[in-house]
Amino acid sequence: MRKTFVPHDYQEEALEHVYSTPRGALWMPMGGGKSVTTLTALDHLSLIEDIYPVLILGPRRVVRDTWPNEIAKWEHLKHLTLSVVLGTASERKAALKRKADIYAINYDNLPWLVETLGEDWPFKTIVADEVTKLKGLRLRQGSKRAGALRPIAHTKVSRFLGLTGTPNPNGLQDLWGPTWFYDGGARLGRSFSAFEQRWFEKGFDGYSLVAQPYAQEQIMERLKDICLTVRGLPVDEPILNDIEIDMPRAAGLQYRELEKEMFLQLANEEEINAVNAAVLTGKCHQFANGALYHEDKSAWTLVHDGKIEALQSIVEEAGGAPVLVGYNFVSDKERIMKAFGSAVRDLGTDAGMDAALRGEGSVWVGHPASMGHGVDGLQYHCNIVALFSMTWNLEHYMQIIERVGPMRQKQAGFDRPVTVHRIITKGTI
Repeated sequence: MRKTFVPHDYQEEALEHVYSTPRGALWMPMGGGKSVTTLTALDHLSLIEDIYPVLILGPRRVVRDTWPNEIAKWEHLKHLTLSVVLGTASERKAALKRKADIYAINYDNLPWLVETLGEDWPFKTIVADEVTKLKGLRLRQGSKRAGALRPIAHTKVSRFLGLTGTPNPNGLQDLWGPTWFYDGGARLGRSFSAFEQRWFEKGFDGYSLVAQPYAQEQIMERLKDICLTVRGLPVDEPILNDIEIDMPRAAGLQYRELEKEMFLQLANEEEINAVNAAVLTGKCHQFANGALYHEDKSAWTLVHDGKIEALQSIVEEAGGAPVLVGYNFVSDKERIMKAFGSAVRDLGTDAGMDAALRGEGSVWVGHPASMGHGVDGLQYHCNIVALFSMTWNLEHYMQIIERVGPMRQKQAGFDRPVTVHRIITKGTI
């Protein structure tokens, strides 16, 4: 069932910004609706302007899942066609040959795309999702993906829209690269060295950059006409952002077999046997999360990593801000800790909780059962929750959100929204 899009006031403001700003950015937090806002703006613009075909750049999972899901979700976008340019070189070439309004490709394949198309570049509009991926631009050196896009950004592309919730995750120095794609250096300097000399000085180590006291105000003043910081998001209740993932085909077939037969033999010959409906529910829940426990519960087998990929996108877009991650099974926690390494703080330990209360780490992992009454202070550093696994227990669900929820944000003196990302495997329990 497709939904009817009724834009919030802040989305109306964002739409107007896209209409009136051919090259610029929307600084809108994840879960604020920037994808549907962007697609709506493009659809409206196409009535009066030749903007298609559009190229969307983004991380692999975002390209593969988020943008197709947005088009499938909304009634007013059902006529739009999208081709996802992923896979092998031959699969990517086939995707480029399909007739579509919008093409989506991950940043890592951007150099390949530019080389493949050459002078036949067809895209009039570029939407760079998580645009900080282009921060590595330098006119002589720098990242390959940003460098590949540089020669055509202002010669073959008439509209360029950058999307991010964290425009400068590591400091003001991250702003120059993306901004160059909007204005060619008119606002922040024609080169990174000019930008650096104007607003920074070297740190004590001789190579890091320290912003001058006046840098923040001056830089933001120069960017305010092309970069819209979206405000007005609801602060009295959490913003719920459901991130739906698809299992790989082979894993999906295994899930259906387990669900139907209450039995599954894994590739390592381990047998999974659900003796009743309650056990089957638990096994299906484990499978949806990505790992199945063996019969003796002493070990588990990985079946897919879709939720880990989704969580990586959330953490990356948070730009270093802590994300409170709720899990259900120990296998969930072990996989999260392996994926994020030193960034993780385990809130189930005194040391991990103390570190989080000091604002350390960017991934705070905790079980909802241990994150209830009595846990206070996390709200001073965190306003983002990611539920790696949904729970049947309503109190647990509400309590982990409320650790950093709207009421606690207000008590801490913050007037900022709380975003809750719920990672859900489609077609599962």
